Amino acid sequence: MSDRHEHSHPHHHRHSLRHRLPHLLTPHSHETADKVDSALESSARGMRALWVSLAVLGVTALAQALVVAVSGSVALLGDTVHNTADALTAVPLGIAFVLGRRAATRRFTYGYGRAEDLAGLVIVLTIAASAAFAGWTAIDRLLDPRPVQHVPAVAVAALVGFAGNEWVARYRIRVGRAIGSAALVADGLHARTDGFTSLAVLLGAGGSALGWQLADPIVGLAITAAIALVLRDAAREVFRRVMDAVDPALVDRAERALTEVPGVCGVGELRLRWIGHRLRAEVAVVVDGDATVREAHRIAVDAEHALLHAVPRLTAALVHADPEPVPGEADPHLALAHHTAA
Repeated sequence: MSDRHEHSHPHHHRHSLRHRLPHLLTPHSHETADKVDSALESSARGMRALWVSLAVLGVTALAQALVVAVSGSVALLGDTVHNTADALTAVPLGIAFVLGRRAATRRFTYGYGRAEDLAGLVIVLTIAASAAFAGWTAIDRLLDPRPVQHVPAVAVAALVGFAGNEWVARYRIRVGRAIGSAALVADGLHARTDGFTSLAVLLGAGGSALGWQLADPIVGLAITAAIALVLRDAAREVFRRVMDAVDPALVDRAERALTEVPGVCGVGELRLRWIGHRLRAEVAVVVDGDATVREAHRIAVDAEHALLHAVPRLTAALVHADPEPVPGEADPHLALAHHTAA
């Protein structure tokens, strides 16, 4: 028996509360004043984070680009390109957040939340492209060394780059974790690496000031290696999301909540999946075999209600009620076995 309870359970339309704590497993408040539409709130917070970080990184990249034009530093050029790419990743993410607000249709029955995961893939490809460009530029300068001009300006630009990127990184990661957006977290990790690469540019400027011409391209190669590391982390984060991976602690949390529901005799198959920055659940619960259809339905409603309260960012749950087996009774699911066999 499966349930979709919109008609009898208004909590589904305003089911979640404002999440103030950033940790993934923090339960939400039950105060009436805190209740909001979590889907719209999450998208709005994500969009706000994108626009603010786009502005900060845009100003940072522009300031660095001016210094690159007069100094010829390839290390700073690589950092500037990376900052520019990081700022521009706000575009696919912004499109994804806007699409995620659209209602489900008969073709896209789960809505458009997966657009956010596609944006994550775009971000990973952008990081890879910036790594390739930075590496190519650094190798070219190693083969054809040239002195860096206006070294003090390069040093100042590097510090500006670090400050801007670290602020954006903290902001994106905090908001991304708060709303459950793997793509936004990946973008924050991208910005954090940009910050450290800006410090590497500072080291290159110091080497250039001491007369070591190879310092700048060597730091450029170090920046390329740092970008490759964040590429690995971001790719892993996005890959897990695309493959429907969830934190096992969320599954444990859901199972505990279900076992505490009156009338639930056991918990069968439980599945959780992310669609954008929202979770959906499918679960089978065992109920008394002598329960009426209405009683089993009530238990399923209570089970869904418990899940919505216990699992952060869960927006919908499909609950199937199975009768408790009795000795000698054939499994009613046997007729389905040949459909699910590998």
